[in-house]
Amino acid sequence: MALDIWLIYLLASIGLSLTPGPNSLLALTHGALYGAHRTLFTIVGGVFGFSALIGLAMFGLTALLQTSAALLTVLKWVGGAYLVWLGIALWRSPPLHLEMNTRAVQSSNAGLFRQGLLSAMANPKVLLFYGAFLPQFIDPQRGLLLQFLIMAATFASVEFVVEYLLARLAFRIRPWLARGGKGFNRCCGGLFALIGVALPLGR
Repeated sequence: MALDIWLIYLLASIGLSLTPGPNSLLALTHGALYGAHRTLFTIVGGVFGFSALIGLAMFGLTALLQTSAALLTVLKWVGGAYLVWLGIALWRSPPLHLEMNTRAVQSSNAGLFRQGLLSAMANPKVLLFYGAFLPQFIDPQRGLLLQFLIMAATFASVEFVVEYLLARLAFRIRPWLARGGKGFNRCCGGLFALIGVALPLGR
């Protein structure tokens, strides 16, 4: 991949990562609840999920989804249902406290990783987006596999940095969030549910 093309792709990846979505919201929420260090498990799970979607897009699953409305509809409803469930769970969670809370202790690192992974893979629109986004930067005269690996690694790195900064920011303003009590949980939970409802209803 030529350097000038990669720089353009890097800027586009940064813009995409800064766009509000389920995983950035999850990083913000977990950063406030568990701290930036434990949220790394959530972030890494999301990065794995995004990398898997990029791989699927690269190997042609996007074309399959575009020609199979039924399959796309099923994926939309499954992904939307998971995000709604995540939103409801967050809505019902106890208010954030400055001291270590029981929820933080009970949530395993594997559980945090799984939430990040499923949140990333729950949105089939991301798969379709990658299918249209990635080819714009492909040079057919160069090795495709190497270009795909570079693009996947670039986006994963950018997404990791953005989500980690969100988690650190959330933990720093934790006292302010704590004063909001249950309102913070309900706000984030409501946004998750809205995203989940919008997924299957989107055209």
